[in-house]
Amino acid sequence: MKIICVVGARPNFVKIAPILEAFKAYDDIEAILVHTGQHYDKMMSDSFFQTLGIRAPDISLGVGSATHAQQTAAIMKTFEPILLTHNPGAVLVVGDVNSTVACSLVAAKLHIPVLHVEAGLRSHDRHMPEEINRIVTDALSNELFCTEPSGVTQLIEEGKDKENIHLVGNVMIDTLVKQQKKLEGLETLSLWDLQPGAYALLTLHRPSNVDHPETFGRILDALQVIQNDIPILFPLHPRTKKNLEKSAFKTRIEEMKGLRLIAPQDYLHFLHLMSEAKVVLTDSGGIQEETTYLQVPCITLRENTERPITCEIGSNQLVGTQTQDILNAYNRVVDGTLPPPQRPPLWDGNTANRIAEIIHQRYA
Repeated sequence: MKIICVVGARPNFVKIAPILEAFKAYDDIEAILVHTGQHYDKMMSDSFFQTLGIRAPDISLGVGSATHAQQTAAIMKTFEPILLTHNPGAVLVVGDVNSTVACSLVAAKLHIPVLHVEAGLRSHDRHMPEEINRIVTDALSNELFCTEPSGVTQLIEEGKDKENIHLVGNVMIDTLVKQQKKLEGLETLSLWDLQPGAYALLTLHRPSNVDHPETFGRILDALQVIQNDIPILFPLHPRTKKNLEKSAFKTRIEEMKGLRLIAPQDYLHFLHLMSEAKVVLTDSGGIQEETTYLQVPCITLRENTERPITCEIGSNQLVGTQTQDILNAYNRVVDGTLPPPQRPPLWDGNTANRIAEIIHQRYA
């Protein structure tokens, strides 16, 4: 049986690596890796393949950057001939990026089963393009693999057949568990003269934060205070960097001596920075999950999250973008008043094996 596995953006690479490895246990499954090229920046793409030990893609579509509609259309146009040529038994997609929904649409219209890893997550905010991608992909999918119980509940409420919903855990954590062993000996912190537990790590990339000066300004007001207390390391996402270079905030940021802007990091070095931080401030979904497993305090600069379990039992505080709310959350970290974090069930490093077994039983 041929299974076409689709990746397109950085979070996809982290999720697909353990699945490809798990498929190797089955001689009757042939996994074909298709890279759409949605992320084409070397640091955002190639380095992740190398670090995670993912083989070179069997097929690269090279669609590159564009508007959501243009990019989705380009992926669909170039992916359809791949399916017609290979006639796979299923298409496996991960996450919630444009590549995920585009390839799901093409497969569904050709009556090829769609297998969605990370199904059922909902922020209930349709201003987020990822939310639209999640809803459409899940509606089209034949098998739905969930990371947390909220995903199962959501899919049942949307009318999906319970027989096709599988609570399997989190493949991102599979990769983290495997790669965590490689952190010993890395000199990541010394590159920026940092001490374990004595700095903050910051990531911002969502349009709702970095495209709106008023919102970005409120976040900067909080960072202004925090960087006087501990250094803040800020790897710049390409979108954020582009916005900063043309914004009125550039000079202000340059004057914040405790806010250190650095280039995007490869997976291992970023994981090292995250694991040793006193606190992580982010608007990323995946980082909420990774910090939960690492039990590192996380402050999420969003009004909602599609990963509620990270707040319910993990280390995550969902605070929005109001300056004082961010500072209050930071003070709770400093004061040590947060409840002890836990790790969600099935986030144990064996999720990909569970997924591969289900697929083998049902499709091979």
